[in-house]
Amino acid sequence: MNHDQPAAPRRILALDPGEARIGVALSDDLGMLAHPRSAIPARDQRHAIRTIAELVQRERITEIIVGLPLTLTGAHGAQARAAQAFAAQLRQAVSVPVRTADERLTSAQAARQAPSAARRRDGTLDSLAAALLLQAELDARRRTP
Repeated sequence: MNHDQPAAPRRILALDPGEARIGVALSDDLGMLAHPRSAIPARDQRHAIRTIAELVQRERITEIIVGLPLTLTGAHGAQARAAQAFAAQLRQAVSVPVRTADERLTSAQAARQAPSAARRRDGTLDSLAAALLLQAELDARRRTP
């Protein structure tokens, strides 16, 4: 093993899909912090998938996490099924792993952290929810050897 070369960055993309917008967050190169990005309009699903595929290439993403909005009881409702279908479409469009992760309550948590964003309809709240999902994942990975 060559200790002179730094490890390749592992950039992770988190997505919080919704009917109107897809919240977007990226990890830093060290996998320590999640940063919200501009949300992607979701009405035209094909265009959204293309935009995400371009983002994966441009930002050298190595993994995608799609928020899975389970019900409070952990069941897969209509929104979770839609998120799973979205993740399946993404898997066809990109060459990096795409997985889902429970994102219950991230939107509510985002609204508590940024009440002014909750009133806007520009995707800020969606991307903040994606960042909360990603930060929880990054933190969990650091705790697990």
